[in-house]
Amino acid sequence: MTQFRPCIDLHDGLVKQVIGGTFAEQNGQSPIENFVSERDSRYYAQMYRGDNLVGGHVIMLGSGNEDSATGALKEYPHGLQLGGGIAPDNAARWLDCGASHVIVTSYIFEGKIFSNERLSALVKSVGKDRLVIDLSCRVCPEGGWKVAKDRWQTMTDLPINHETLDKLSDSCAEFLIHAADVEGKCDGIDTGLVKLLGSWGKIPLTYAGGVRSIEDLRAIDEISSGCLDVTVGSALNIFGGTGISYAECVEWNGRE
Repeated sequence: MTQFRPCIDLHDGLVKQVIGGTFAEQNGQSPIENFVSERDSRYYAQMYRGDNLVGGHVIMLGSGNEDSATGALKEYPHGLQLGGGIAPDNAARWLDCGASHVIVTSYIFEGKIFSNERLSALVKSVGKDRLVIDLSCRVCPEGGWKVAKDRWQTMTDLPINHETLDKLSDSCAEFLIHAADVEGKCDGIDTGLVKLLGSWGKIPLTYAGGVRSIEDLRAIDEISSGCLDVTVGSALNIFGGTGISYAECVEWNGRE
């Protein structure tokens, strides 16, 4: 049964919702911001803890977010996953700070090439049961999807398909997949990607990108046969959105 999982996205130390595909900081361009919260990360973590929402994540989008991330983890110890700049030399520290799992993308690539050696080093440092692999991706010109690293700026050689999921599932507890091309746009989900992920379903997967209403949660539940959890960002009223309310999502998780 598809569950709503909450998120806290951090950029420059603040809770924000951004359009994921608009990072181009190497060109001096900041991402397009949909929402910048006046509340800190602790506020959201406390809310999620109070509503017993599990499996959510804190993502550090660049540097300067460590204090905010630590605050959220202290507010909801072992209730949130933590991603952003994770590597063997810092992963255990974030678990000690209260993260239930650490989330990795960029470290497991050398340049644009997937590195099994790097993944093995990370598994060795924290264990597969505390590791989430982020396979956030973009549509390829030739069709299909490939993992995009460095805040979705750099396309890698790793395709999103059942073979990749099978290959990596022995090294992690879960997968997190942002559809970067629709992330933050509130224009609807990537139905093809949802169908692909939902037809696999061997370990927990969480999809994010484009959700705009409770109808999209119903669609994900139906298309994936309940095998795919979902994160909602910019459309959510607690992040300035108008398409779907936080209360609706909490109620969705309580349905039978």
